[in-house]
Amino acid sequence: MKLTIERLGHLGDGVAQGPNGPIFVSAVLPGEVVDGELSGDRLTQVRIVTPTATRVKPPCAHAKSCGGCLMQHANDSFVADWKIGIVRGALEGQGLEAEIRGIVTSPPRSRRRATFAARRTKSGALIGFHARGSDVIIPIPDCQLLHSDLMAAIPGIEALVKIGGSRTQELSFTVTRSDAGADVVADGGKPLDGPLRMELARVVETFGFARLKWDDEVVALRANPVQQIGSAKVVPPPGAFLQATEHGQKSLVALVKEALGPQKKIVDLFAGCGTFALPLAEGAELHAVEGDAEMMAALDKAARQTQGLKRVSVETRDLFRRPLEADEFKHVTGVVIDPPRAGAEAQIVPLAGSGVPVIAMVSCNPATFARDAKSLIGAGYRLEWVQVVDQFRWSSHVELVGCFRLAHM
Repeated sequence: MKLTIERLGHLGDGVAQGPNGPIFVSAVLPGEVVDGELSGDRLTQVRIVTPTATRVKPPCAHAKSCGGCLMQHANDSFVADWKIGIVRGALEGQGLEAEIRGIVTSPPRSRRRATFAARRTKSGALIGFHARGSDVIIPIPDCQLLHSDLMAAIPGIEALVKIGGSRTQELSFTVTRSDAGADVVADGGKPLDGPLRMELARVVETFGFARLKWDDEVVALRANPVQQIGSAKVVPPPGAFLQATEHGQKSLVALVKEALGPQKKIVDLFAGCGTFALPLAEGAELHAVEGDAEMMAALDKAARQTQGLKRVSVETRDLFRRPLEADEFKHVTGVVIDPPRAGAEAQIVPLAGSGVPVIAMVSCNPATFARDAKSLIGAGYRLEWVQVVDQFRWSSHVELVGCFRLAHM
């Protein structure tokens, strides 16, 4: 069946019109003519008959087999326009318009955090990413996405799999780059006992890992896995959320600072380990709120150990079940809010009625951002600008920062 690709869906699949409805095609671009075999609503065994000028040779040798990157067949300009279009479409879906200032994209080989799939084999260990839509593990020795320090951790992961894995169960290893070495969280391995703990600790020492958590237990801490956030040094709990790239983190912080401008008292909602709270505290009193007690403890410790910060207070609180009420924003001059993909609908309602002069909203989901933005605008805020940030290069993932200001100010 020969088809012409009309557009891309928000997950990166090409969409063509078939005789009975939409047909989805992987690794294609709008305007391309393709041929293949129809299987349900998908085209398989795809052959590009007429490529577009935006098609490029994927920079990674694993692009066709690995499911980690979906858009390496498109040039950077196309991907940038596509991601900006996703944000614009989400806003239009809520009847909103705003200045979209463009996109900031992290460079190749800059991802500082990844989750590897692994399995023990008869001859050793298999480590990599899953093929798209499959449980097949694809080795990635020439990955163009990950920081070289993550790639350098793979031999150590292999050693862990050989002593702590089984051939019947897959393991996952979340690895985060830190100043002191790889910070590793393993799930799905053999149950811990005395000898296994000793063997795992030897691997940590041999390969220079900073920390290893094996299922629910930290079995080795060679050095604190420090993360630099602003002028502070933070030791996050194992597996804690961090921005995907250092470049992306710095870009987001700079945009939040620009949106807020000079402030006296800032509240940081969904503060995590202090991505925004700690840099903002260099110039303003800061109250950080987050539902995870361990992350709040890490932020609090880093703030107390960093000279030159204004007063930082922390509060462990589930903002989905118990959002800050409008009167709790009294004397607050600015808010930064960085919710998970589900957005912050429960928190947005009281925030919209708080009268806080300026709000910087960070989002990893344009759809929930647009929904929450509509609530703020309905309460008298104006959305002054949106900046798209692409930390997840060659993926369908989109992040952004939006600047909201009370309309009468």
